[in-house]
Amino acid sequence: MHPSKVIECTDAVEWLKNQPVLEGCSLIASLPDVSEFPKLTLEDWKGWFTETAALILSKTPPIGATLFFQSDVKVDGVWIDKAYLIQKAAESLGHSQLWHKIFCRADPGSVTYGRPAYSHLLCFSQTLRADVSRSTADVIPDLGEKTWVRGMGMRACEFAVKFTADETRTRTLVNPFCGHAGVLAVANAYGLNAIGIERSPKRAEAARELCLSANRENWEMGKREGRRE
Repeated sequence: MHPSKVIECTDAVEWLKNQPVLEGCSLIASLPDVSEFPKLTLEDWKGWFTETAALILSKTPPIGATLFFQSDVKVDGVWIDKAYLIQKAAESLGHSQLWHKIFCRADPGSVTYGRPAYSHLLCFSQTLRADVSRSTADVIPDLGEKTWVRGMGMRACEFAVKFTADETRTRTLVNPFCGHAGVLAVANAYGLNAIGIERSPKRAEAARELCLSANRENWEMGKREGRRE
Protein backbone atom coordinates (compact mmCIF):
# COMPACT_ATOMS: atom_id res chain seq x y z
CA MET A 1 0.00 0.00 0.00
CA HIS A 2 1.33 3.41 -0.98
CA PRO A 3 1.79 5.92 1.84
CA SER A 4 -0.80 8.70 1.95
CA LYS A 5 -0.39 12.47 1.74
CA VAL A 6 -3.13 14.82 2.93
CA ILE A 7 -2.81 18.61 2.71
CA GLU A 8 -5.23 20.68 4.79
CA CYS A 9 -5.70 24.23 3.50
CA THR A 10 -6.32 26.07 6.76
CA ASP A 11 -4.60 28.01 9.52
CA ALA A 12 -2.02 25.74 11.13
CA VAL A 13 -2.35 27.19 14.64
CA GLU A 14 -6.13 26.78 14.72
CA TRP A 15 -5.84 23.29 13.22
CA LEU A 16 -3.39 22.25 15.93
CA LYS A 17 -5.51 23.73 18.72
CA ASN A 18 -8.44 21.60 17.58
CA GLN A 19 -6.44 18.36 17.56
CA PRO A 20 -5.77 15.94 20.41
CA VAL A 21 -2.26 14.58 20.82
CA LEU A 22 -1.42 13.19 17.37
CA GLU A 23 -0.86 9.55 18.26
CA GLY A 24 1.41 7.63 15.90
CA CYS A 25 2.86 10.86 14.51
CA SER A 26 6.04 12.87 14.61
CA LEU A 27 5.89 16.58 13.77
CA ILE A 28 8.17 18.89 11.81
CA ALA A 29 7.79 22.62 11.29
CA SER A 30 9.45 25.77 10.03
CA LEU A 31 7.68 28.58 11.85
CA PRO A 32 7.00 31.81 9.93
CA ASP A 33 9.46 34.66 10.23
CA VAL A 34 8.80 38.06 11.82
CA SER A 35 8.70 39.55 8.30
CA GLU A 36 5.42 37.67 7.72
CA PHE A 37 3.73 39.51 10.61
CA PRO A 38 3.90 43.21 9.69
CA LYS A 39 1.34 44.16 12.36
CA LEU A 40 3.30 42.58 15.23
CA THR A 41 6.18 44.15 17.12
CA LEU A 42 9.34 42.07 17.36
CA GLU A 43 8.55 41.20 20.98
CA ASP A 44 4.98 40.21 20.08
CA TRP A 45 6.26 37.95 17.30
CA LYS A 46 8.80 36.32 19.65
CA GLY A 47 5.94 35.56 22.02
CA TRP A 48 3.86 34.10 19.19
CA PHE A 49 6.82 32.05 17.98
CA THR A 50 7.52 30.52 21.39
CA GLU A 51 3.84 29.80 22.06
CA THR A 52 3.39 28.15 18.66
CA ALA A 53 6.51 26.02 19.12
CA ALA A 54 5.07 24.89 22.47
CA LEU A 55 1.74 24.09 20.78
CA ILE A 56 3.48 21.89 18.19
CA LEU A 57 5.48 20.12 20.89
CA SER A 58 2.33 19.54 22.94
CA LYS A 59 0.66 17.67 20.08
CA THR A 60 3.56 15.21 19.69
CA PRO A 61 3.05 11.86 21.45
CA PRO A 62 5.71 10.60 23.89
CA ILE A 63 7.00 8.04 21.36
CA GLY A 64 7.35 10.68 18.64
CA ALA A 65 9.87 13.36 17.76
CA THR A 66 9.34 17.06 17.15
CA LEU A 67 11.69 18.65 14.64
CA PHE A 68 12.15 22.32 13.78
CA PHE A 69 14.00 23.72 10.79
CA GLN A 70 14.70 27.44 11.29
CA SER A 71 16.96 30.18 10.00
CA ASP A 72 17.83 33.04 12.36
CA VAL A 73 17.24 36.66 11.37
CA LYS A 74 18.94 39.98 12.02
CA VAL A 75 16.55 42.84 12.82
CA ASP A 76 17.84 46.40 13.30
CA GLY A 77 21.26 45.15 14.31
CA VAL A 78 19.86 42.50 16.69
CA TRP A 79 20.35 38.78 16.13
CA ILE A 80 17.19 36.71 16.75
CA ASP A 81 18.18 33.16 17.71
CA LYS A 82 15.19 30.97 16.84
CA ALA A 83 16.83 27.85 18.27
CA TYR A 84 16.87 29.55 21.68
CA LEU A 85 13.16 30.41 21.43
CA ILE A 86 12.29 26.81 20.56
CA GLN A 87 14.51 25.45 23.32
CA LYS A 88 12.66 27.65 25.83
CA ALA A 89 9.34 26.20 24.68
CA ALA A 90 10.63 22.62 24.85
CA GLU A 91 12.11 23.08 28.31
CA SER A 92 8.83 24.49 29.63
CA LEU A 93 7.05 21.28 28.54
CA GLY A 94 9.71 18.81 29.67
CA HIS A 95 10.78 17.77 26.16
CA SER A 96 14.48 16.90 25.87
CA GLN A 97 16.65 18.02 22.97
CA LEU A 98 18.14 14.97 21.22
CA TRP A 99 20.33 16.83 18.75
CA HIS A 100 20.99 20.14 17.04
CA LYS A 101 22.32 20.11 13.47
CA ILE A 102 23.65 23.03 11.46
CA PHE A 103 23.02 23.15 7.70
CA CYS A 104 25.18 25.64 5.81
CA ARG A 105 23.28 28.10 3.61
CA ALA A 106 26.50 29.66 2.30
CA ASP A 107 30.12 28.56 2.12
CA PRO A 108 32.04 28.79 5.40
CA GLY A 109 33.84 32.12 5.55
CA SER A 110 31.14 33.87 3.53
CA VAL A 111 29.68 37.15 4.79
CA THR A 112 25.87 37.34 4.91
CA TYR A 113 23.62 40.20 5.92
CA GLY A 114 19.86 39.69 6.39
CA ARG A 115 20.24 36.06 7.46
CA PRO A 116 23.09 34.02 8.90
CA ALA A 117 25.00 31.57 6.72
CA TYR A 118 23.36 28.53 8.31
CA SER A 119 20.03 27.06 9.41
CA HIS A 120 19.15 25.01 12.49
CA LEU A 121 17.57 21.56 12.51
CA LEU A 122 16.59 20.64 16.07
CA CYS A 123 15.00 17.48 17.42
CA PHE A 124 13.09 17.01 20.69
CA SER A 125 11.22 14.15 22.37
CA GLN A 126 9.62 13.28 25.67
CA THR A 127 10.88 9.70 25.85
CA LEU A 128 13.25 9.03 22.93
CA ARG A 129 16.96 9.32 23.62
CA ALA A 130 19.80 9.63 21.13
CA ASP A 131 21.92 6.52 20.57
CA VAL A 132 25.52 7.74 20.55
CA SER A 133 26.59 4.68 18.56
CA ARG A 134 24.56 6.06 15.64
CA SER A 135 25.77 9.64 15.88
CA THR A 136 25.86 11.74 12.71
CA ALA A 137 27.67 14.90 11.65
CA ASP A 138 26.61 18.06 13.45
CA VAL A 139 27.49 20.39 10.55
CA ILE A 140 26.22 19.57 7.06
CA PRO A 141 27.86 21.50 4.18
CA ASP A 142 24.70 22.44 2.27
CA LEU A 143 20.92 22.22 2.39
CA GLY A 144 20.43 20.64 -1.02
CA GLU A 145 18.03 21.72 -3.74
CA LYS A 146 14.86 23.50 -2.63
CA THR A 147 11.34 22.87 -3.90
CA TRP A 148 10.56 26.57 -3.37
CA VAL A 149 12.33 29.68 -2.13
CA ARG A 150 11.46 29.13 1.55
CA GLY A 151 11.87 25.37 1.44
CA MET A 152 14.13 23.30 3.69
CA GLY A 153 16.40 21.91 1.01
CA MET A 154 16.33 18.25 0.07
CA ARG A 155 19.32 17.17 2.18
CA ALA A 156 17.75 18.69 5.26
CA CYS A 157 14.40 17.09 4.41
CA GLU A 158 15.98 13.68 3.97
CA PHE A 159 17.96 13.97 7.20
CA ALA A 160 14.79 14.76 9.18
CA VAL A 161 12.71 12.07 7.49
CA LYS A 162 15.34 9.36 7.77
CA PHE A 163 15.68 10.00 11.50
CA THR A 164 11.90 9.80 11.93
CA ALA A 165 11.66 6.58 9.90
CA ASP A 166 14.64 4.86 11.52
CA GLU A 167 14.59 6.06 15.12
CA THR A 168 10.89 6.39 16.02
CA ARG A 169 7.91 4.07 15.91
CA THR A 170 5.73 6.78 14.36
CA ARG A 171 4.62 6.19 10.78
CA THR A 172 3.06 9.57 9.97
CA LEU A 173 4.86 12.90 9.66
CA VAL A 174 2.80 16.04 10.29
CA ASN A 175 4.06 19.35 8.89
CA PRO A 176 2.32 22.57 10.04
CA PHE A 177 3.14 25.61 7.86
CA CYS A 178 4.12 23.12 5.16
CA GLY A 179 4.56 25.45 2.17
CA HIS A 180 5.22 23.30 -0.90
CA ALA A 181 5.80 20.33 1.44
CA GLY A 182 9.09 18.97 0.11
CA VAL A 183 9.64 17.21 3.44
CA LEU A 184 6.30 15.40 3.08
CA ALA A 185 7.18 14.23 -0.43
CA VAL A 186 10.40 12.81 1.02
CA ALA A 187 8.39 11.21 3.82
CA ASN A 188 6.23 9.41 1.25
CA ALA A 189 9.35 8.24 -0.58
CA TYR A 190 10.53 6.70 2.70
CA GLY A 191 7.19 4.95 3.24
CA LEU A 192 5.76 7.37 5.80
CA ASN A 193 2.27 8.84 5.65
CA ALA A 194 2.19 12.63 5.51
CA ILE A 195 -0.13 15.41 6.66
CA GLY A 196 0.53 19.05 5.79
CA ILE A 197 -1.24 22.21 6.94
CA GLU A 198 -0.91 25.31 4.78
CA ARG A 199 -3.10 28.44 4.79
CA SER A 200 -2.23 29.60 1.26
CA PRO A 201 -4.42 27.83 -1.36
CA LYS A 202 -1.69 28.23 -3.99
CA ARG A 203 0.96 26.65 -1.77
CA ALA A 204 -1.42 23.94 -0.61
CA GLU A 205 -2.10 22.95 -4.22
CA ALA A 206 1.62 22.87 -4.99
CA ALA A 207 2.09 20.65 -1.92
CA ARG A 208 -0.58 18.23 -3.13
CA GLU A 209 1.03 17.97 -6.57
CA LEU A 210 4.67 17.61 -5.51
CA CYS A 211 6.15 14.13 -5.68
CA LEU A 212 9.69 12.78 -5.79
CA SER A 213 11.39 9.90 -7.49
CA ALA A 214 12.50 7.03 -5.28
CA ASN A 215 16.12 7.60 -6.33
CA ARG A 216 17.48 8.98 -3.07
CA GLU A 217 20.91 9.62 -4.52
CA ASN A 218 19.49 12.24 -6.89
CA TRP A 219 16.00 13.44 -5.96
CA GLU A 220 13.84 14.31 -8.95
CA MET A 221 10.98 16.71 -8.29
CA GLY A 222 7.78 16.73 -10.30
CA LYS A 223 4.00 16.67 -10.16
CA ARG A 224 2.01 13.62 -9.13
CA GLU A 225 1.39 12.62 -12.72
CA GLY A 226 5.12 12.47 -13.29
CA ARG A 227 5.76 15.70 -15.17
CA ARG A 228 8.71 17.84 -14.17
CA GLU A 229 8.00 21.25 -12.62
